Formats: sequence, C-alpha cells, structure tokens
Amino acid sequence: MRLARIAHPGGVAFASVEGDGDDAQVLEIAEHPFGTPNFTGKRWPLADVRLLAPILPSKIIAVGRNYAKHAAEFGNEVPTSPMTFIKPSTTVIGPNAAIKRPGDVGRIDFEGELAIVIGQPIKNVSAARASSVILGYTVANDVSARDLQKSDGQWGRAKGYDTFCPLGPWIETSIDASDLALRTEVDGELKQDGRTSDLVHKIPELVEFVSGVMTLLPGDVILTGTPEGVGPIVDGQQVSITIEGIGTLTNPVQAL
Repeated sequence: MRLARIAHPGGVAFASVEGDGDDAQVLEIAEHPFGTPNFTGKRWPLADVRLLAPILPSKIIAVGRNYAKHAAEFGNEVPTSPMTFIKPSTTVIGPNAAIKRPGDVGRIDFEGELAIVIGQPIKNVSAARASSVILGYTVANDVSARDLQKSDGQWGRAKGYDTFCPLGPWIETSIDASDLALRTEVDGELKQDGRTSDLVHKIPELVEFVSGVMTLLPGDVILTGTPEGVGPIVDGQQVSITIEGIGTLTNPVQAL
C-alpha cells in the first residue's frame, strides 16, 4: 500500500494511493494510517489533491556516514556503530514544497536517503523483530548546511533549519528495502546513483540501535544515510530523489 497525506477539497487526510499515471486515485483513510486503515468511502483523482509530507514525526533520527564511499568522499572513516543525530520535526516539508535557503549559512547540500517510518511505539526492539515494527519506507532529503556542519563540530544547527527534511511522496508499506536503487538529480543532472544494499549498518540493525537508545513513536522516522555524490544546491534549482519501488520526491530551492 502507498500511504499518503493529502490536502483535498474538504481538508487534510491520510489516504491510500491506487493506480498509476492519469488513472491514479486517492482513497481517504479515517483518522490515522497505523494498524488496519479504515476508509471513509471518499476518493479523488490524485491530480485533484495536493500531496503533503506523508507523516509528521515527533522526531527524525538520522544516521551519518552509513555508506562507505560517502564517508570517504569527505575523508572520514566509517563508524563502527551507527552515528546518529536528530533533526527537529519542523524540518519536515512535503513534495514540491520549497527548501528555503537561509542567506547567511554558506553552502547547503542535498543528501538523498531512504527513510524508515515506524508503525508502533517501540523500545529495545531486536534486529530480528525490526520488520514487524516498520510501517513502511519513504524518500528523504537530509538537507545540510555544510559550512556550519564543519565549523560547529556538531550537527544540530547545520541539519536543523526549517524545510531541511523533505519527505515523500508517500510511504510504501509493501516493499523489501534491502536492495533498492537510489538516484538524485539536480535540474535533471544525475548526482547520486547508489543502492540501499550498500548501507554499512543495515535497516534491522538501525532499528535495534536507535530503539535501544530512545522510545520510538508511531510515525517517527529514521534516515538511513546517503550515498556518495552529495553536492551544493542554490536558489532556483530543483532536486529530485528517486528510490526504486517507492517513487520520486521533488523540491525546488528558494532563498529564505
């Protein structure tokens, strides 16, 4: 199932996306998408609604240097255990919403990533049980103020500006995410071309590690890391990140 969050003529709702192309429709879900969804019977053509960020997490836990070639392109070693940091919930935006570039931060970079969406309250979940607590997967862009990341030494400010975590276009609940192609394009030019099979710390390990540190709530997001090829984006450009079997997340870049 493709779970989306939409703005429709009557308001905002979760929905299931069915079909493709011009025939795609969204079926409204009552209340929340966790567990077995209850449908209201309302539906619209996908073209007649606006896709929002598919989930509003209470927290986003990101994993750094989780692709060996990405660590190497910045001259870093691969951590022996997952290296995590938190992005605030206010970084989240949806498809086609603008990444707002603050004028005083220097270089900002795109980072295309696979995002894990948690489906239930969890703590201390083993890797063997990780798949049972995952709602699904979506596409993310871990936008980063690179100059601040280097100067600050810790990443809270560099990763935490409003709009610095686009998510979307929806959550795919029925997919094996262990070996998916991940491609990032800027204005149509290919920048990243990786596979999730190259993750150093795999998805079950990440769920075990993060849930061993903190309680995860339904809708919380784990960003799994980015492949090599990250680079700067400037005002007027457009970033599109595609993950095989999930979809494409596109966002323009604008000055704040």
